Amino acid sequence: MTDWGFLTTHARVLVCIAHDPGARLRDIAATLGITERRAHGIITDLAEAGYVVKQKDGRRNRYQIQAHLPLAERGTREPAVGEVLAVLLGNTAGLASPADGADVITTRAGGPGDREDDDGPLGP
Repeated sequence: MTDWGFLTTHARVLVCIAHDPGARLRDIAATLGITERRAHGIITDLAEAGYVVKQKDGRRNRYQIQAHLPLAERGTREPAVGEVLAVLLGNTAGLASPADGADVITTRAGGPGDREDDDGPLGP
């Protein structure tokens, strides 16, 4: 079997964050089968490009996806990050749009970080 996929690791990290904005680097890395260092590098790339905003929440980071930003893809129409995530997640719950007066994904749809752990409970 060939070792390839349709989504880049950057896109897969975005999907993990969409599922759990409070996911730890180790959770993201374990879910995707990459190193924590690689997960950190990808989140840094996404933050520098403006797609993800990191916010400190105690000892943890929470991430906000800037769903209104267009993808940096070639083509006639560049879909917004939120549109692509809505397709990948199978719904639009939690995806805000500028028309709604908001522009970030902030809700949790469940996932690997959906529990209490040694760092304390996740936010509401």
